[in-house]
Amino acid sequence: MPNQNTDKIVAVITARGGSKRVPGKNVRELLGKPLIAYTIAAALESKLFDRVVVSTESNAIADIARQYGAEVPFLRDTALADDYVPASRVTVDALNRLALEGSSYRFVAQLMPNCPLRTAADVKASYRQFVDTGTDSQISVTRYGWQNPWWAMQRDEGYALKPLFASQVTERSQDLPELFCPTGAIWWATANSLLQHGTYHIEGRKGWEIPWQRGVDIDTEEDWKMAEALMRISQGMATGHGA
Repeated sequence: MPNQNTDKIVAVITARGGSKRVPGKNVRELLGKPLIAYTIAAALESKLFDRVVVSTESNAIADIARQYGAEVPFLRDTALADDYVPASRVTVDALNRLALEGSSYRFVAQLMPNCPLRTAADVKASYRQFVDTGTDSQISVTRYGWQNPWWAMQRDEGYALKPLFASQVTERSQDLPELFCPTGAIWWATANSLLQHGTYHIEGRKGWEIPWQRGVDIDTEEDWKMAEALMRISQGMATGHGA
């Protein structure tokens, strides 16, 4: 794995303490471990990173992150921990803070702790595509399932429906192009590009596909229950007790 100064790689796990829809989400136990522990494990087990850094404003999250092997070299400013600050801005802040201590990196991976089902193998596979394509930015995406987005409709107060894609709503699903939805599982960028643009959403960004079962973002209690069920299935299959 790259480990020369010119090829150093950092993982930034963005974990604020103020989740409102799932209070205490990042430290809440999911099948016996704090949610954030799964993301830290995936990063460490991939053996890709020179450092695995958690950016948080919460002392409680910081303590648990260190317990599971991540670094927390600073506490994030609370101004960067509200509902409206993009994760990419937090990652940029982390890069700038690390630069102040003399640490610079070629590549940065942004890993969201609310995506606990992504694995170390996923992290490595996404990195291979990122490097092979030579892109400045790559985000993880998953295919839509049976809910075909081409058939999306708006409904007004009188229950009248208006299709978003009028010319596609009557077409068969197999005749329509595949669409992909971003997931926060594994986002890569060159550090220079992220510092320059402040976002992963730049022209020409690539998409690395992760199966939806491992790309679930936990944002609600319903998401939590689904992630828990999927994790039980995955663990059962790994131990030979799955269906």
